[in-house]
Amino acid sequence: MAVGFRDYYEVLGVPRGAGDEEIRSAYRKLAREYHPDVNRDPGAEDRFKEVSEAYEVLRDPEKREKYERLGTNWKAGEDVSGASGFGGGSGPGGGFGDGRGFADGAGFSDFFESFFGGRRGASPGFEGFSMRGGDQEATIEVTLEEAARGGKKKISLADGRDFEVRIPPGVRDGQKIRLAGQGGAGASGGPAGDLYLRVRIKPHPRFRREDDDLVVEIPVAPWEAALGATVPVPTLDGSAKVKVPAGSSSGRRLRLRGEGMPGPGGRKGDLYASVKIVVPKALEKRERELFEELAAVSRFDPRRGR
Repeated sequence: MAVGFRDYYEVLGVPRGAGDEEIRSAYRKLAREYHPDVNRDPGAEDRFKEVSEAYEVLRDPEKREKYERLGTNWKAGEDVSGASGFGGGSGPGGGFGDGRGFADGAGFSDFFESFFGGRRGASPGFEGFSMRGGDQEATIEVTLEEAARGGKKKISLADGRDFEVRIPPGVRDGQKIRLAGQGGAGASGGPAGDLYLRVRIKPHPRFRREDDDLVVEIPVAPWEAALGATVPVPTLDGSAKVKVPAGSSSGRRLRLRGEGMPGPGGRKGDLYASVKIVVPKALEKRERELFEELAAVSRFDPRRGR
C-alpha cells in the first residue's frame, strides 16, 4: 500500500535543524491562523490537521529521530513504502508499520498512521492550547453633532447584540472604537477577541468638516456684499453673528474662532463662514430700475484683467 509522505519541516516552514522553540513558535502561529474555530475557509481544517500532525512528530524527540531516519525520500507526497528503513520490522528503523487501517486516524495522514500510530479522536499537539478569539468589525453611524459633543450611544448590530458605546468628542470619520472582549469567542477556553466599531459620520445639510474645522455657506445679498453687513451664521450649538466686510466676493471665508470640532487636548477648531452672493430670482419694478441705474453709472468690470 502506498503511504503518502509529508515533509513536516516544510509544513511548518522551519529548517531541518530548527530548535524546539522555533518549531513551537511556528506551530502556534499556523495553528492560530488555520484553527477551524477561527478560519472558516474550506481548506482551513485540513491545513490545521496537517500542521498539527507535523508538530506532533517534530516536538517529540523519539518521533523526530525516527522521522529523520527515513533517509533520502524527503519529498512531500512521495511514496516511501519501499524506501530504506521502511518495512515489516527488519533492518534499522524497521518495525513501525503495524498493519493497522489508515482511514480512521482523525485527520492523520496515512504516513503518520502507518509509522507513528496516530491517536484517534484528538487534534494532535493541541491539548491544553487555548487561543484568543478573532477580532470583529462593524460600523456605527453618528451625526456631526454627536461626533462633536461625544457621549454614549446605543446601537444594535445585525447579529442581535446591543451595546451602549461611548463616542469620544471630536471622533473622525473612519476612526475605530474598540470594545474589548466583544469579538469572536476564544477556542479551548481562550479569551474572546475585540469588536471594532468603524465610525461613519452622516453627511450634514449645512456643515462640511475639514479636520477640526467646519465650513458653512452664508447667503449674502449683492448690496450686503458691496456695502458690508452683519449677518447671522449657524453654529453646531445655535447661531452667531459675523461681520461681512464691504467689497466681499463669493468664496470669501470669515472665521469664527473656537466654533469648530473638538481636537486633541480639548482644543476646538474654527468655523469658517463662506460668503455666497445670492441675487433675487425675480425683481420688483423699482429694484430693476435701481439695478439698471447702477449698471449705467458703475465702472466696475468683474472680468477686467482676466
